[in-house]
Amino acid sequence: MSPANTVTVKILEKEYQVACPEEQEAALVISAKYLDKQMRGIRDSGKVIGLERIAVMAALNISYELLQASDHAEPGQPSGDSVKRLHNKLDDALHDLRQLEIG
Repeated sequence: MSPANTVTVKILEKEYQVACPEEQEAALVISAKYLDKQMRGIRDSGKVIGLERIAVMAALNISYELLQASDHAEPGQPSGDSVKRLHNKLDDALHDLRQLEIG
């Protein structure tokens, strides 16, 4: 493995410096662009406010996609359905919290 280089990625108009081996830089940039796209979609939906909440929802969505893409989950790991149910519960809770903050 080669020594780590510093790569700058931009997510929601904010730049982050990430240490990454040279041979993994392209994958890091693609991953950052995908995360940025997911977070923008969540932010633009207007259902979730706050960078931390947007990041958590994006992480849940990406985790769900990963579980769906895998042939089967490891024993003891959550199924795609349980992650989806958790996502829906979190989405509802965040929506309710937003309503409380507005009201």
